[in-house]
Amino acid sequence: MLEDRDYMRANSGRANWSITTTLTVVLGVIYALQCINDVYLHTPVEDWLALTPACFERGWIWQLLTFQFLHATLWHVVGNLIVFWWVGHYLENILGKGKFLLAMFGSGAIGGILQALLMILFPERFGGYVVGASAGVAGLFAIYALLEKNSQILLYFIFPIRAITLLWAFGIISLFFTVVPTPREMELAHAAHLGGILAGIAWVKLGWHRDYIMLPGTNLFDRFKRRKKSVAEESSSAEEFLQREVDPILEKISAHGIQSLTAREREILEKARSKMDRR
Repeated sequence: MLEDRDYMRANSGRANWSITTTLTVVLGVIYALQCINDVYLHTPVEDWLALTPACFERGWIWQLLTFQFLHATLWHVVGNLIVFWWVGHYLENILGKGKFLLAMFGSGAIGGILQALLMILFPERFGGYVVGASAGVAGLFAIYALLEKNSQILLYFIFPIRAITLLWAFGIISLFFTVVPTPREMELAHAAHLGGILAGIAWVKLGWHRDYIMLPGTNLFDRFKRRKKSVAEESSSAEEFLQREVDPILEKISAHGIQSLTAREREILEKARSKMDRR
């Protein structure tokens, strides 16, 4: 939506953080809390929030979202945040806040599904514990690379490379180590990266980055809102009818008895009773 864009919002005179900035801070703070928990609290919270086979085996579906907020090491979170910060600001302006969040966490969830299924099927190859925002960030990078194919990226801040070339390289590496899950690479969730990349590619191929193409389910939600509004208007109309037509008749009955009603007043009471039966 246009109102989601930064340039369409009025300046309120106070600092308005972007979603990218907010999430960067949130991910950093959560990693700090993980470290505090390691040393002082020793709670099992990461066992519940990290991506594990329990996601499907026990129905802990929330892990498909929560694992994206946790990280294993300082360099893990810093590496993800560098890429996220770089592509995030661009895509947030292009997609708008709602689509941007859905693109990131949706890509992360798709990557998580692929990784979790492989953890269940081949636990000795894919381990049983995954954390990190990299699947969602991979999806965002795929969207960026397809929209800005020829933009130059400094790999490791030194080597210039086209965005689309880097996407191909990243995708091939992720696919290779998903098919060849060597113990040398078990610390990296290559299947999650691959799922995120594929989700990002699908996002662009389906045209969801465009304002005029609605996401699946949007029309259903709009119809629900319209129906809810219609029901509310009908209810309001019924209340007005009761106040305008029925209340004076009830006062008349109270003062003079029901035998004092005219044929028209009796008809109005019958209509009111029918309306009340339908509510």
